[in-house]
Amino acid sequence: MKPVLVFDIETIPDVEGLRRLHALDPALSDDEVAELAFQHRRAASGHDFLPLHLQRVAVISCVLRVGKDFRVWSLAEPEQGEGEIIQRFFDGVDKFTPQMVSWNGGGFDLPVLHYRGLIHGVAAPRYWDLGDGDYADSRDFKWNNYISRYHTRHLDLMDLLAMYQPRASAPLDELAKLIGFPGKLGMDGSKVWQAWQAGRISEVRDYCETDALNTYLVSVRFRLMRGELSRAEYDREMSFLRSELERLSKPHWQEFLVAWQQGR
Repeated sequence: MKPVLVFDIETIPDVEGLRRLHALDPALSDDEVAELAFQHRRAASGHDFLPLHLQRVAVISCVLRVGKDFRVWSLAEPEQGEGEIIQRFFDGVDKFTPQMVSWNGGGFDLPVLHYRGLIHGVAAPRYWDLGDGDYADSRDFKWNNYISRYHTRHLDLMDLLAMYQPRASAPLDELAKLIGFPGKLGMDGSKVWQAWQAGRISEVRDYCETDALNTYLVSVRFRLMRGELSRAEYDREMSFLRSELERLSKPHWQEFLVAWQQGR
């Protein structure tokens, strides 16, 4: 089994960047700066979703499946700065050369990581290899790389299942629950900034991790559908994941297991 890296990010407004771009009064609080940006965005576009380059990466959650090993973890502020978070993520891509899997990663997560990585001077040569790199297998990347939309080295499940038609896309939460997986627990992306400002950083991290695992579960279901896994192999993978989660003592994984049991 080739390495699989499922990822999800959570972002907050780039308050310092907004201050710099708009020469805002230093006396304004972070909340006030963010609210000004939200108001401007609502006036211009009818919603308060900030442009991707103005969203600071607060958490990257990952699920890594390599051989018999399974790991789920987060790279997150405040333990690490944004630049270090992004660099460590791409260092993992360089180390494992995994198949990357996401839900709307091509439309949101990766463009954010591109812009923010550029700002921080992040190096990601393996990720950006388009067939002209210095790796032994770089030639293969001409035909299957992380950047091209229709290649599978990065599999954006939302994009593929919708046949690359935005109007046909489905929310991860709803699709996961329809399959019988837990879906979102206790939070959604619209609440991240409020939770972050209130100091509930661990909740944001837990939410991001469960989103990443929901994405992995849906990806395994997709492998069953496309014939990559037999029904017996799929059932074994589900049993394996349950047993791995049972070994994790954190409350959000116990809640996840209970929700998964109820969704069967």
